[in-house]
Amino acid sequence: MKIIAMIPARYNSSRFPGKLMQDLGGKSVILRTYQATLSTNLFSEVYVVTDSDVISEEITNHGGKVFMSKKNHESGSDRIAEAAESIDCDIVVNVQGDEPFTEKESLSKLLNEFKNDTDNEIDLASLMIHITDPEEIMNKNCVKVIVDQRNFALYFSRSPIPFSRDKTVDTKHFKHKGVYAFRKQALLDFTKLPMKMLEASEKIECIRYLEFGKKIKMVETTIQGIEIDTPEDLINANKHLKIK
Repeated sequence: MKIIAMIPARYNSSRFPGKLMQDLGGKSVILRTYQATLSTNLFSEVYVVTDSDVISEEITNHGGKVFMSKKNHESGSDRIAEAAESIDCDIVVNVQGDEPFTEKESLSKLLNEFKNDTDNEIDLASLMIHITDPEEIMNKNCVKVIVDQRNFALYFSRSPIPFSRDKTVDTKHFKHKGVYAFRKQALLDFTKLPMKMLEASEKIECIRYLEFGKKIKMVETTIQGIEIDTPEDLINANKHLKIK
C-alpha cells in the first residue's frame, strides 16, 4: 500500500492573510508543517500543493517537493485531487498547511484503519476530539461530528450536535479535526460530485461525501494540536515552541 501526504497551501486567507509564510520560531508556518509531516516517516512522498510562487520557492529552497496547482479550487480536497490524479498511490493523506505541529501518533491511527479494512469499506478516515467546553461546543467555527456505533460519521455541523435536550443523559460532543486520509479513487470522485444543499448550507466540504453515500471512518485522538488561523494562534504557537 503506497501512502503519500499532500499539504494544500493557499497564500491568501480571509482571516489571516499570508499566514503560511509567517515566522514561527525562525521558520515559516508552511515549512514547519512540511518538515513535521516528513519527519513522521509514514509516507512514501510528501508534497506541498499550491498556486503560490512564494510558497513554492519556500519549500523547494529547502529541498521539498511541490506540485503547482493549475486551476482555481473551492476546497483543499479539489486542490490535492488535481495533484493526486497523476501520482501512483493508494492512500492520500491531506495535512492542513496551517498545522505546524502535525504529529505521528494521530496519523498512524488513521492509516491503521485502512490497513485493517479488509473489506475496503472505508472511503476516507478523519480525526475527532472529545470536547467539553460549552463555548467551544456552541462556537460555529468549531465543526462537530456525530458517529454511529462503529465510529462511521453520521453528520458534521457547526451547530452543537447532538443537542442536549435531556440533561440527565451523558451527552458527548466531538470536534472534527480536519486531517483526512482518502482512498485515491474517493478523492478523485469528490471533484466530480456537485455541491448539494447540506454542504452549501454548513460550508463543510466533507458533508459532500456523506450526501453521496461515501463512508467516513472517524478516529478519536486526544491530541489537540495548534492550528494557525489567527494572529493570536501564531503568538500561542511561538509560546508553545519556547516551552518545548
